[in-house]
Amino acid sequence: MSVLLIEEVGPATSVQDFGRYGALRYGLGTTGAMDRVGLAYANVLVGQDWHAPLIELGPLPIKLKAKEGTVRLALSGAMRGISLRGQAMAMNESFCLAEGESVMIRAARGGVFSYLAVEGGIAGSPTFGSFSVHRRAGLGSPFARPLESGDQLVVGDASVMEGERRLPAPPVVAGPIRCVLGPQDDFFSADTIAQFQATEWTISATSDRMGYRLEGSPLTHARTANIVSDGIANGTIQIPGTGQPLLLLAERGTTGGYPKIATVITADLGRAAQTPVGAGIQFQAIPIEEAQALARDLARMIAGLPQRVEVLGGGSLSSEALLAGNLAGHATNALDPAV
Repeated sequence: MSVLLIEEVGPATSVQDFGRYGALRYGLGTTGAMDRVGLAYANVLVGQDWHAPLIELGPLPIKLKAKEGTVRLALSGAMRGISLRGQAMAMNESFCLAEGESVMIRAARGGVFSYLAVEGGIAGSPTFGSFSVHRRAGLGSPFARPLESGDQLVVGDASVMEGERRLPAPPVVAGPIRCVLGPQDDFFSADTIAQFQATEWTISATSDRMGYRLEGSPLTHARTANIVSDGIANGTIQIPGTGQPLLLLAERGTTGGYPKIATVITADLGRAAQTPVGAGIQFQAIPIEEAQALARDLARMIAGLPQRVEVLGGGSLSSEALLAGNLAGHATNALDPAV
């Protein structure tokens, strides 16, 4: 195994995977990666299961060092500059970090979250079936909190491959974030539902992984602003008494007592989560059958990623990395007398 040292890191960077399922009835939310497409791309590039644990980077820079051994990394999700050995590295392409080397990954551009996967994975012990950090619940592995400068992760060793791996960039989907109305859309008039879809909402600076506060012209309840608490899904859009929507995301609670005007569809959850603070977001309601078809399309795209991986020419490890791996084992001079 190798050791990856977190030399510098901002807030909102943590170990995440597909999420923690099966415990909602106990009041434990799913958490997991905010953008599953980024999660899948990065993991597939280093030969991991698409849903495996990796490092979810928040919007600020991070610097990492291969303290022991050589590690293979791949970065996907929100675009960032990557600097290694004085050269710019590409997103959606694997690369090796030899022992003693550091890589600088700059702040996100045009998005929020990026995903850094490691060949051989991150060592730890899952809780309720997941490594995902749930800060409020104090769960996660190998640290039950966001990463901090000085943290060390035990990770897999880089293998020797014919060439590094690359994936074409994920398809760009433009337009409003699609949603399905309900389950309490009957708490709002037709005019208010039309206003909800026509408004370009602004992501508030008070947003986090639990949910995004949306700022704009307040929505009016046709009935009460309070209901008997019921279940909350990833992507639920609640309308509290203020009339300012709350888009609930990965680290949401399990129940809520405000009417839910709509729910973001599975295929657009990552797009919604990648909307930066201060940027605008707009919603468009679609039929549930269309949402289900788009979810199936997304699942098929993710399942097919390993078949789309391209192998780049050239060696994948430096001579220093190969020597550090001790690949030849014990060397013997054939001219020396037999011992």
